[in-house]
Amino acid sequence: MINSFGIKYIIQFFLFVALQILLLDNLVLFGTGFCFIYIAFLLFLPLAINRLWLLFLGFLVGFTVDMFYDTVGIHAAASVLLAFLRPHILNLLTPRDGYDSSDSVNIHVMGWRWFLAYSFTLILFHHAAVFFLETINFQAALYTLGKILLSTFFTAIVMVILQLLFFSPKRERVNYR
Repeated sequence: MINSFGIKYIIQFFLFVALQILLLDNLVLFGTGFCFIYIAFLLFLPLAINRLWLLFLGFLVGFTVDMFYDTVGIHAAASVLLAFLRPHILNLLTPRDGYDSSDSVNIHVMGWRWFLAYSFTLILFHHAAVFFLETINFQAALYTLGKILLSTFFTAIVMVILQLLFFSPKRERVNYR
């Protein structure tokens, strides 16, 4: 039986992927800055999610985007990397009191500095993987580095806007059954 927790994240999966494919596919900033909003699905998952489940969801969301972008596994590989690194980044950013088991990633609950450090770091790793796997040569490394940085800032700004507009300022209670 799927509870309201599962339905919420299934809807988020389809919304972020649809937003990426239908709207953000053609939105490019200065010809080099891309917004990969679909990774917000992975970043906004609950903090206490099982690591294997997280890796599977990373592959699923990346593979779905790869099917529509015809990128032969680049987004799947980068999303699995993001899913693999997420628990390690969360451990580095653990507050003094630790995380509440019911917390999910929310800028209102965790604070600006925590959210920006968390999201910017993971977005940077994801985008570096995407763009270096895309070019596979280091002759255009400076251009690729520019694409990575501009795309990271662009994606991070869009994620902050999404958090401020659509995520509740109050702490959500999650039932893990």
